[in-house]
Amino acid sequence: MIPTLEWLPTGVNFLDQTKLPLEETYVLATDYKQVATVIRDMIVRGAPAIGVSAAMGVAIGILKSAATTFDALDVEVGEICSHLAGTRPTAVNLFWGIGKIRDLYEQLKASGASIAEVKDAVVAEACLMYDEDIAACKQMGKNGAELLPQKGTVLTHCNAGALATCGYGSALGVIRAAIEAGHEIDVFADETRPFLQGARLTAWELMKDNIPTTVLCDNMSAHLMSKGRIQAVIVGADRIAANGDTANKIGTYGVSILAKEHGIPFYVAAPWSTIDQATLTGDGIPIEQRDAREVTHSNGKQMTPHGVAIENPAFDVTPAKYITAIITERGVLRAPFSESIKAMGEMPEPARLKAVAV
Repeated sequence: MIPTLEWLPTGVNFLDQTKLPLEETYVLATDYKQVATVIRDMIVRGAPAIGVSAAMGVAIGILKSAATTFDALDVEVGEICSHLAGTRPTAVNLFWGIGKIRDLYEQLKASGASIAEVKDAVVAEACLMYDEDIAACKQMGKNGAELLPQKGTVLTHCNAGALATCGYGSALGVIRAAIEAGHEIDVFADETRPFLQGARLTAWELMKDNIPTTVLCDNMSAHLMSKGRIQAVIVGADRIAANGDTANKIGTYGVSILAKEHGIPFYVAAPWSTIDQATLTGDGIPIEQRDAREVTHSNGKQMTPHGVAIENPAFDVTPAKYITAIITERGVLRAPFSESIKAMGEMPEPARLKAVAV
């Protein structure tokens, strides 16, 4: 399994995804501000991994606090959570991870636990969230594997693999599970401009698993769809609204339209924590704007004229009408998503885990 991030006695260790595929190096974050920098600078990326990283950031902040009273610690926890929340706005998992640790902190404080007990508990919870993410990805894979063709080529956009999670992957986890079940699948990986997550990351990790992989420039998929060379599309998600509208890496929306036009199923794979029932439609999802340099430069070399205007939205929103199904660890959701998401969210936990389709 690819070690995306890891809790160590000295801090949180992150595989530096900005250096892949040419260098496999690690960055050790020893306090919550360093964790925030790792998230903001995309050393770690992918909504599920961001969520667990943020939880570990809050946990390490509480662990390293010198506060001797809860009044003093309350102030620090507020600062820690606010600092981490300001890193990347689109992925709802970020706020889920922060909220999980902060809620536990408040519960323990109210129960009369000591500061030392709180520190132990929040670290244990963050590490448990890591393990749960891997388990969720594997369950997602089982839930979605049969949706993919027994033999054919699957297109994916951005990276929703082990590198975007704590291991195994969401969209790539479904591909891995299908192959493990005997499907013969090749993968087309969109390069995913401007950060090249497909070309750099998806291709790298699939090649490590000996899964046949071909990188496409982002403008090639329509041609290949028209020639019958793509049988399914599967992507991850950074936030899914209550009606099924889905925010994912910029360019996903266009791929979904092409898939619809060519009669190709378009699947989204994401953990339940990515579903934001408080956001009713995609119009309410904040879209992160990133540094123009990601567009103007490649490998440190300027590729555009000096002074030209640049747009660099990191995400777009795919309307629910273009999505064939949403695959989660709790089951497979189908349209109308506003109803299936609500129904699955209201199920008791054991039933959620058993539900394969709503």
